[in-house]
Amino acid sequence: MKFIAALQDVVTPWSDGLEPSDAELDAIEWEMPLILAEVDLLDAEVAVLDRTPSELDERRIRRARRKVLAARRTLLNQAAVAANMPGGAA
Repeated sequence: MKFIAALQDVVTPWSDGLEPSDAELDAIEWEMPLILAEVDLLDAEVAVLDRTPSELDERRIRRARRKVLAARRTLLNQAAVAANMPGGAA
C-alpha cells in the first residue's frame, strides 16, 4: 500500500508561490463590495429554488440585483477614473 502523503510532492510540489500576492489581495479587496452583493443575490435565489417565490422573495431578489448592478457600476467608474489619471496610476 502506498500513502498519498509520501507521493504528495510528486503530485503537487510545494512552492512558496502558493500564497496570493499583495496585488491579488488588493484586487480582491477592491472587488469585495461586488462579491458580497453577488453572494446576497445568490442567497436570495437559492432561497426560492424549491418553492414559488412570494412577493417578499421577489422584492429581495430585485433589491439584490440592483445592489449587484450598483456595485458593478461603482467598480467600472473607479476603474475609468484610475485609467485616466496622469502617470498611468491605477
